[in-house]
Amino acid sequence: MAPNADNIHDATRCSNGDLMQDEDVLAEFRGCQALLEGHFLLSSGRHSAHYLQCARVLMDPMRASRLAEALAKRLPRDARQQITRVVSPAMGGLIIGHEMGRALGVEALFVERPTGTFEFRRGFALNPGDKVLMVEDVVTTGLSSREAIAAIEAAGGEVIAAAALVDRSAGSVDLGVPFHALVALNFPTYAPDDVPAALAAVPVTKPGSRTKP
Repeated sequence: MAPNADNIHDATRCSNGDLMQDEDVLAEFRGCQALLEGHFLLSSGRHSAHYLQCARVLMDPMRASRLAEALAKRLPRDARQQITRVVSPAMGGLIIGHEMGRALGVEALFVERPTGTFEFRRGFALNPGDKVLMVEDVVTTGLSSREAIAAIEAAGGEVIAAAALVDRSAGSVDLGVPFHALVALNFPTYAPDDVPAALAAVPVTKPGSRTKP
């Protein structure tokens, strides 16, 4: 059973006792040089001049723990009390999903794509009646999130909320469940046929774990 809201550690608070704010979150990214500039092909298939390399942010276990507990604080109290499992999509969601499980006091599982479609493997299975939090690192179009949610539901789980470290959707993403992000960043993104000339002149990098062919 998940702990109540008062049992989530004070690591979610800043030195002045306040809850972690957007600037505090961005400071964590800047502190490990995870905010990159260049020309990036995002996992959504869109292009951007900015990329948040969440893997760099999460490579420090203490930083990952701080961010996960701050994200857990963003969830409504009643949702925190209902959650019995955390599920994240591999690869990007693995670390933050595990740390969210720690913050909420529940088991963390993940789904992966051995044949192109998310599924549970490695002996993972949901219990009947599991109330699931689906956790990602970054959400842009929500494609992988929706696919992960579909896999969870197919396995018998009920997704009661979704969460991510970063919302890059400009508030437009619809996952079919309440969605909570630690920080929203609205750097412009472009369809492949709408990339500005100045950005197109920069060699493209594919930093994500999933890109369209």
